[in-house]
Amino acid sequence: MTAIVLYCRPGFEKECGAEIQEKAAWSEVYGYLQLTKNQGVVYFHLNNPEDGETLMKSMPLRRLIFARQWFMTVTEKIALPDYNRVEAIVEALGSEWQYADLRMETPDTNDGKELSKFCRKLAVPLRQALRKNKVLTEKGNKEGSNKEGAILHALFLSGKEVIFGFSLVHNTSAHVMGIPRLKFPNASPSRSTLKLDEAFLHFIPRDEWETRLTSGMTAVDLGAAPGGWTYQLVRRGMMVTSIDNGPMAESLMETGQVKHRMMDGFKYVPQKQAVYWIVRETGAGKKVSIPDQTPIDWLVCDMIEKPQRVIDMVINWFTEGYCREAVINLKLPMAKKYDIVKELLEKLHEALPNCYYEAKHLYYDRDEITLFVKYKVHRVNQRN
Repeated sequence: MTAIVLYCRPGFEKECGAEIQEKAAWSEVYGYLQLTKNQGVVYFHLNNPEDGETLMKSMPLRRLIFARQWFMTVTEKIALPDYNRVEAIVEALGSEWQYADLRMETPDTNDGKELSKFCRKLAVPLRQALRKNKVLTEKGNKEGSNKEGAILHALFLSGKEVIFGFSLVHNTSAHVMGIPRLKFPNASPSRSTLKLDEAFLHFIPRDEWETRLTSGMTAVDLGAAPGGWTYQLVRRGMMVTSIDNGPMAESLMETGQVKHRMMDGFKYVPQKQAVYWIVRETGAGKKVSIPDQTPIDWLVCDMIEKPQRVIDMVINWFTEGYCREAVINLKLPMAKKYDIVKELLEKLHEALPNCYYEAKHLYYDRDEITLFVKYKVHRVNQRN
């Protein structure tokens, strides 16, 4: 039976499944779920197989909070022999469709990590055979002749079973299994730095980094100590006000780019400055009020606090026009995670009609999601 397969963080299969089932229903696409706890893989079996590609064209992957990557199956589970595995795969795939690239993938588990060695050995001969049979386009040609430029996914469940499917080039993660492999910088005082690094990578288009993540900008980091998130701002040349009762890393203070204020992040209020509000039209023709000038370019926050309280703080910052953009982590409760997330985002939507927002359970997140907020229209890097 045709299914959409989604990858998520192990332990969040229930949330990932509930989200795809609910949002697919908005497009009148229905099916049932199959999932196993702590495997990081969710199967959404479609009642109507023809609905799968339609859904993957109409629903942006980045709007799914808990799914890192997805694909629609083109085969059932293929049993792999002990020998001639490549030949068995080529025969099972046939030659009806052509794809732009091949992704060799496994569940994000310890067993899956062991399988990755097997996949690396199989990848080269499999790619060569698929190109020879015109299932993959020639190397360097990223446009498949069918499926509107599609990526072929091979999900290896073990060394003896694999499922194949496809995702669309324009609506897929750029990373294998939706996981960016970021290197921990030795100069950072904590591993939490990777959360903000991944958030910028996910939410901000790379061709806009020079105007939205650049030297000379100002930022506030709430709950900053010891400075994992502040480090990401400093290394991009920003001037940072770090708010926390705890101590900051001396290496950051020595840069001259950081001012440390020892206080509760919820009690910090930016220095009073004139904020000029203007009215602009969005792409949809709706008029919104936005700040023409703001004292702070970026607000970031990774405080361990109830998510409801953090959302109220975000709403206040954007209502007052204190900042232009924000990356905020929301710690999730043990139960009813998806229900709580929906409530929080609905509250944000109602309170800030002049703002655009996205939320994602990023790879370096744990029991939290990352929220990105900005005004729908504003001048970028006005100081330059």
